Amino acid sequence: MDMKNAATLRIMLVLALSLSMFSCKKSSNSKNTSRGTGWAINSNDGGFQYNTNFKEQATAPGLAFIEGGTFTMGKVQDDVMHDWNNTPNQQHVQSFYMDETEVTNMMYMEYLDWIKRVYPPEDPNFKAIYNGALPDTLVWRNRLGYNEMMTNEYLRHPGYAEYPVVGVSWIQAVEYANWRTDRVNEMYLERQGYLARDAKNTATADANFSTDTYINAPKEVYGGNEEIVRTDNNNIKTDADGNESNVYANRGTGILSPKYRLPTEVEWEYAALGLTELRSYNVYRGRKKYPWDGQYTRSGSRKVRGDQLANFKQGKGDYGGISGWSDDGADITAQVRSYEPNDHGLYDMAGNVAEWVADVYRPIVDDEFNDFNYYRGNVYTKNAINEDGTVKIVTTNDIVYDTLSNGKVIARNLPGEIAQVPVDENETYLRNNFDTSDNRNFRDGDKRSSRYFESFNESEEGEDASTTKKMYNAPRHNVEVDSAGNLIREYDKTNARTSLISDEVRVYKGGSWRDRAYWLDPAQRRYFPQDMATDYIGFRCAMSRIGSKSKQKNKKKN
Repeated sequence: MDMKNAATLRIMLVLALSLSMFSCKKSSNSKNTSRGTGWAINSNDGGFQYNTNFKEQATAPGLAFIEGGTFTMGKVQDDVMHDWNNTPNQQHVQSFYMDETEVTNMMYMEYLDWIKRVYPPEDPNFKAIYNGALPDTLVWRNRLGYNEMMTNEYLRHPGYAEYPVVGVSWIQAVEYANWRTDRVNEMYLERQGYLARDAKNTATADANFSTDTYINAPKEVYGGNEEIVRTDNNNIKTDADGNESNVYANRGTGILSPKYRLPTEVEWEYAALGLTELRSYNVYRGRKKYPWDGQYTRSGSRKVRGDQLANFKQGKGDYGGISGWSDDGADITAQVRSYEPNDHGLYDMAGNVAEWVADVYRPIVDDEFNDFNYYRGNVYTKNAINEDGTVKIVTTNDIVYDTLSNGKVIARNLPGEIAQVPVDENETYLRNNFDTSDNRNFRDGDKRSSRYFESFNESEEGEDASTTKKMYNAPRHNVEVDSAGNLIREYDKTNARTSLISDEVRVYKGGSWRDRAYWLDPAQRRYFPQDMATDYIGFRCAMSRIGSKSKQKNKKKN
């Protein structure tokens, strides 16, 4: 072989090697080829299936995106009330979503309508389910005031359809959020062809849809009705042996939405402040006083100068201003979106109604232990498992009812859901991040945080409860049901009680139509029993963000 041919051959070999390397590199970067093994993803041969086309979490109905970050939580203004239960502390919040408005009467009526259709209250087995979901309309009554019109009309009349729902306890708000999660995911699955068309209208007490059940035992939803759960959708694939795959959606498909829930206290306060311009020194240092810019409750805009920016009580006997020249346009609650939103696009984060948040109340925020996604109230549970290893699905015979401290009866679980039990030592053994199921009083109310560490004890049967030394000595009222179904109410009338704080009181935030301007500051915090309701506390839902912190970064990548 002459020198010319040899050189040509070398060049061809180099080119071939280069093309081969390029091809391998291109193949390894393919979204349908594993970078770990080089195996194909989403092939029709029964291999690994994964949604490689997922770009970003869809914004679920009613929500607005809140980009997370760091901020100064707590009151940085003068504390004229000397509460000192909201001292400043630095916190970081992950990105999340929150309802643009409070949950309205019409939104809650949709929930009641569904409950009434699926669990007819005329059936004695389900009467307590519907009654337990009903708001307490008697909260409007006042011993020295005539409010019967609101008692009778506020919840149901279309004139109040877009007004925030009130008379809802913290427990009822949580149940609404759980119901909303299932209905939204039911809609998503139906749109993607994983459920039969109009599946959401076929629910009955014994054939219902639950998101957790669908994820863990998809064949059990709708009472195991395959005509609803298994449809001829385009997602079904078969492997080499003819076995079907992708029949059911799962978390890996990216279709199912995270849970609607109540926002944590730190999320609510962060969202209310509307900290979108962190370049501002005063904002970054936490000097912002209201959800809007400025230090006053009246607008400085030329067109509407002097108008109030929220619905609140402006003085003794003044809930809305002078007739014909109303300061805030409302006397009780106002229709949602009556005032301008804050910089996150959220309405009524000050005034109108105060709002439940998820946290159990304590006088301090324990930022020394945690300053990331702070939340007090974790009670960890797990799915109950049958003897055959399957998850335990609640039936109509398994419904557990709780009698609350105020005598109201609620359903703790509903048919079609997976029964829950507290986590045990199988999950907690040798863990350093948690060691018990119930963490509500961690570092503030348990033995380790009591000044009476050595004598810290629960009262034994027959012992006077007033002698028990506890950090939070709240009243212990008791409600029992006798054999005839009658409620027996026992009141704790002792004078030895030192506090209203317990593991069953929850934080609520924001001022309301009944509150003075002092309470409009998002840093203010108060508490109320989780099973009771008022005419000035409502709620809105939140949802965790999956994936990137910022939507803008996702847009740049795509």
